[in-house]
Amino acid sequence: MSKKIQAIRGMNDLLPADSQIWGFLDNTINNLLLSFGYKYCRTPNVESTETFSRAIGEVTDIVEKEMYTWKDNNGDSLTLRPEGTAGVVRMMIEHNLPREGIQKVFYNGPMFRHERPQKGRYRQFHQVGAEVFGASDAKIDAELISITDSLWKSLQINAQLEINSLGSAASRASYRETLTGYFSDNKDRLDEDSSRRLKTNPLRILDSKNKDLKVLIAEAPKMIDHLDRESNEHFKSLKNYLDHLEIPYKVNPKLVRGLDYYNQTVFEWVSNELGSQGTICGGGRYDGLVEKMGGNPTPAIGFAMGLERIALLIHDKSKQLISDRPHLYFLSMGESAHFESMKISRQILEVMPNITITNDITIGTLKSQMKKANKSGADYALILGEEELAKNVLGLKPLKGQGVQQSIELEGIIQHLQEIL
Repeated sequence: MSKKIQAIRGMNDLLPADSQIWGFLDNTINNLLLSFGYKYCRTPNVESTETFSRAIGEVTDIVEKEMYTWKDNNGDSLTLRPEGTAGVVRMMIEHNLPREGIQKVFYNGPMFRHERPQKGRYRQFHQVGAEVFGASDAKIDAELISITDSLWKSLQINAQLEINSLGSAASRASYRETLTGYFSDNKDRLDEDSSRRLKTNPLRILDSKNKDLKVLIAEAPKMIDHLDRESNEHFKSLKNYLDHLEIPYKVNPKLVRGLDYYNQTVFEWVSNELGSQGTICGGGRYDGLVEKMGGNPTPAIGFAMGLERIALLIHDKSKQLISDRPHLYFLSMGESAHFESMKISRQILEVMPNITITNDITIGTLKSQMKKANKSGADYALILGEEELAKNVLGLKPLKGQGVQQSIELEGIIQHLQEIL
């Protein structure tokens, strides 16, 4: 017997049993974003490596350690996308979309990072992201946070909002010098990873998960104390919006996000129900990224959320969140009835597309088909045999104790189903 082929570690199958949760999540998030005026977009899973190295930053963990990169037959360096923003920015520039006015878009799809798989963190994972181009006021920062807050409420997820400001490019550069001086003076207390970051991006030391550095990081100079006037005003405005929207938040001076392109507002939604993988959504401003990638100066902001982590959070409450589609199980006996059952099923679904009809395909006895109908979890069984065809009726049998079997005229079956489902 041949050895079984298995999925690559960290790249998981979506099993039929979980498909309802994922379909519900997709529909809920898509409808929410559409209701706020965001339009769906899609970028390729594979981009030029430069798309990510230029956008994310050469010295980030993603670019240095986690990207799936290879040379194609032409010698070009290609990469499976590790995140969504860089590809959307490339799309905006390539198609000159910001010239048409403010762009509000969202995407949904797989991302790829080579890292150690663990609960809520996989090598192929799925994200929904929303991006806005051309709006500089803190009002749009607040709108994106408000959208996510509405989502958590609808999904019954308890999450805490943390916010920070990374300031303008100028204030950030000044702060970087201050931070470099502080950590250089305490270089003997840094671990190997932080020592490397001291030379490349000292802000990332603030994001270290090493518990031995907790006190050192807590006593470090804070970006929030080194903001220029404009950055202070922007952050103050954001907090005023959140207060007015009655969205609780915590200012976290250590929040820097993992990517180099952020400036001004950064935020994360954190749940304490997922252990160490507590961040379920994060985002912020990246006003300089469009220009950095070859476009005209364009203010921009966005967020991304990991669907695997959200699916974990709602798994135990999915039955109370998700309304089951009405389900009919169609039994047929005899060749003519088999043909007619297919035709009737299609006619019903053309009028009632939001129900499910399972048409029995075992061609078994009435008893065996009814056994499958009861096991399927369907609400009703539709029964069609030669006798029913001769009388031009259809048997309708409740499967969940709603009454006794009835014979319904074929011409009136759709109207009857509309009344009872």
